[in-house]
Amino acid sequence: MIRNRRPKQDDSAIMDLIKTQLVPLSHMSKQDIDQVIKEIPFRLSRGISLVSSSTYDSDLFGFIHFMMHGDLLYIDMMAVSPKQQRKNHGRELLLKAEQFGISRGCKKSKVMVDEGNHKGVLFYKKSGYELIRYMDIGRCYEMGKNLEIY
Repeated sequence: MIRNRRPKQDDSAIMDLIKTQLVPLSHMSKQDIDQVIKEIPFRLSRGISLVSSSTYDSDLFGFIHFMMHGDLLYIDMMAVSPKQQRKNHGRELLLKAEQFGISRGCKKSKVMVDEGNHKGVLFYKKSGYELIRYMDIGRCYEMGKNLEIY
């Protein structure tokens, strides 16, 4: 099931997923990663986070965090635990985020995928995202999707 993030219950599991699933794919220095980790609670407070769990009260095994800027839905972070991957949880999370964005007037969606995250690039391509450009500074791919086709 997909539900809204509950900070007291979910944030430690979200941090674990960030540290185990997202940080290893980053090309930032340890110092920069440490700073980003410190800023995660602030980032989570600025957008919307949805989580995937077996039941309403059970621990999460995946999450997506996104923000809206005008007509743009920006997928900030998404991760699913390895044991739950390839079971459509990521696709369901992404679809819920896109539907939420569309309901608030978003016409396009954007995500940044770290260089070397081949599974991430493939996941987003299968979800209708196209490669826009490679960004040398962040060593990541910018990918986008038109949401007006829904």
